[in-house]
Amino acid sequence: MKLRSPIAHKKTRLEIIPLIDVMFFLLASFMMVSLTMSKQQTIKVDLPVATAAKSDFKPDMINLAVNAKGDLFYNTDRVSLPDAERRLSERHAIDPNTPIYISGDADTRHADMVKALDLVRQIGFNKVAFNVKASSAAATPAAASPAPTAPPVK
Repeated sequence: MKLRSPIAHKKTRLEIIPLIDVMFFLLASFMMVSLTMSKQQTIKVDLPVATAAKSDFKPDMINLAVNAKGDLFYNTDRVSLPDAERRLSERHAIDPNTPIYISGDADTRHADMVKALDLVRQIGFNKVAFNVKASSAAATPAAASPAPTAPPVK
C-alpha cells in the first residue's frame, strides 16, 4: 500500500531570470563608477622653494635636490644621473635603510622630480620623502605674490 503525504509536493526550481537582472544591474553600476573614476582634474599649484642650508645635511641621510633647470644635486655636489646612481648604489651597499630626502624648487618640472624618485626606487631605498621648506619672502619675489586660487571642482 502506497501512502501519500498530505502536504502537496512541489518541484524546486531555480529562478535564473531575477539573477540575470541583478547581474546586469551590477555590471551597469560598475561601468558607471569606472567612467567617473577616470575623469582627471588638475589644479595649478605653486610649490614652495626648497632650500637646504649646510646645517641641514646630516651624515645619516642623503639629500637629493633638483633645481629648475633639471640639475641633480647629491647633498651639495652637482652630479649627473649616472654619477648619482653610482653614489647611491655605494651608499645602499653600506646601509639600505638610509633615509633620502628629495627636494625641488617651485619651478622644477615634475618629470625631473620623478626621475630622481625613480632612480632612488630602482636602487632599492625604502625610506624616501620629499623635503620641502618654504623660503622667506625676501629670498624670492615669487614667494611674495599671493598663491593662485584653484578653480572650483565640479
